[in-house]
Amino acid sequence: MTPLEERIGYQFRNPLLLVEALTHPSVGHETRGDHLDNQRLEFLGDAVLQLVITERLFRHFDEEAEGRLTKLRSRLVSRDTLKTYASALDLGSYLMMGRGEEASGGRERSSTLGDAFESLVGAIYLDSGLESAREFILKQAQADLEQIEEQPVDINPKGNLQELLQSISPSSAVYEVISESGPEHAKTFVVEAHWEGIVLGKGSGPNKKQAETAAAKEALELKRWEKRER
Repeated sequence: MTPLEERIGYQFRNPLLLVEALTHPSVGHETRGDHLDNQRLEFLGDAVLQLVITERLFRHFDEEAEGRLTKLRSRLVSRDTLKTYASALDLGSYLMMGRGEEASGGRERSSTLGDAFESLVGAIYLDSGLESAREFILKQAQADLEQIEEQPVDINPKGNLQELLQSISPSSAVYEVISESGPEHAKTFVVEAHWEGIVLGKGSGPNKKQAETAAAKEALELKRWEKRER
């Protein structure tokens, strides 16, 4: 077994599929030859990944609506998440790429690592079928799946608040800094979330973004827009 095969716990029957999965398109660009790269496997692997994650969520969250399942899936197959999976396997160090791509940081680039992970999924699928690909995907995503299954709430209070309010009215929440305190290196910001004349919530944090998130979280808990609707 190659070091990567040992790391992923899977040995290829057809080693050329692994070579193809690890070949970045920049190799062909620099050699100006008809060189196989991992783009086609990436295309296939993306579909397999979506299927496996969709099936897992569908079976586990048997009462969730389609829109909710779509949001949960997007967290598990996002570019940042795939980069995390690829980095855990040290996939970047195994990639074959052109010198220019490598010099520009290609081995650490999110898109490159995400594509390589999808290509590896596609290669495993072609090498021995869906069950092997499923086993590999679920092993890499195990920690994230367990977290989502234990706590499926979206970690995006501002986005959730905006979506909820826009289902009632075209207006969005407006965040206003009402105070700043403390020294420059340790400031505390206090922010209020306003919507159509109502103070929905208030939050504080070491920067404006975290204070806004805290205000949105309180707004979701208090649900003051409901009083306006009555």
